Amino acid sequence: MSQFWLKNPLSLHDKRIWVAGHNGMVGQAMCRTLADEGCRIITAARQELDLRDQATTHRWISRHQPDMIVIAAAKVGGILANDTYPADFLYDNAMITLNILHSAYECGVKHVLNLGSSCIYPKEAKQPITEDQLLTSALEPTNEAYALAKIIGLKLAKYYSRHHDMRYISAMPCNLYGLGDTYNIQNSHVIPALIMKAHEAKITHSPTLTIWGSGKPLREFLYVDDLTDALVYLLKNYAGPDHINVGSGEEISIGDLAKTICEVVGYDGKLVFDASKPDGTMRKVMDSSNLMKKNWQPKIALKDGLALAYQDYLKQYQTVECRSA
Repeated sequence: MSQFWLKNPLSLHDKRIWVAGHNGMVGQAMCRTLADEGCRIITAARQELDLRDQATTHRWISRHQPDMIVIAAAKVGGILANDTYPADFLYDNAMITLNILHSAYECGVKHVLNLGSSCIYPKEAKQPITEDQLLTSALEPTNEAYALAKIIGLKLAKYYSRHHDMRYISAMPCNLYGLGDTYNIQNSHVIPALIMKAHEAKITHSPTLTIWGSGKPLREFLYVDDLTDALVYLLKNYAGPDHINVGSGEEISIGDLAKTICEVVGYDGKLVFDASKPDGTMRKVMDSSNLMKKNWQPKIALKDGLALAYQDYLKQYQTVECRSA
């Protein structure tokens, strides 16, 4: 893999970069990070462009002619949403990624960064998870559909890079959180879900807070602006066909995560773990050494990031309350 790291970093200055999915958490952070690079950011509203439609996607790329594309668009959700609507998660995510990649290829866009997910790796993957463990055994059933869509996307990106001299990079982040996260009890990932629950328990003076699962699974989390810092680093420095892991390298149990969030939120009640609910994979931490040995490191500690995320939630929560008043 070392031969694919550029000796002279690519400048993003004045490049026209389309951030697909700019309204999502990663898309917003990517726009923030790219703004410091002096590039020209292109976006498309959802009502303007249905990325599941290949002809529409092709016409949009052909018309706007971006120099680079960042695929941050996706249908996302937590365990409950993934397990309840697998067909939607597979179809929507596969079509979004495949349409953008194929249309980019047809329109001559040579630089694409495709964002994946750590769920592409097997349920029983050896820890920490290296990139070469992809497709070595069965996936975690509760998010298999989403994982399959992401695997299809990274494989197509790899094949275009290998066979058509394109620079289509795929990055696989660990669990993300931060500004612009989704706070919806049905679709949220673990950190926003816990922030919502802890805040609700605080303001209602609930003596207990129930956590889904045993609290024992170990997870790795990365603040979203650290991710986009890594993505920009990859755009500038990496030209290989193989996907790259992007993680913090630190793991924490769901139980300890819940306790930390309660400290940040200011809730001092008792945590109750409902072991009748599924835990998912018991341990998942990625080996991000292929990136970190190139001197990239995350900057935001977990507790600091959680405090920023909670303040962002309060802004969203208060806005909703004002609208409903």
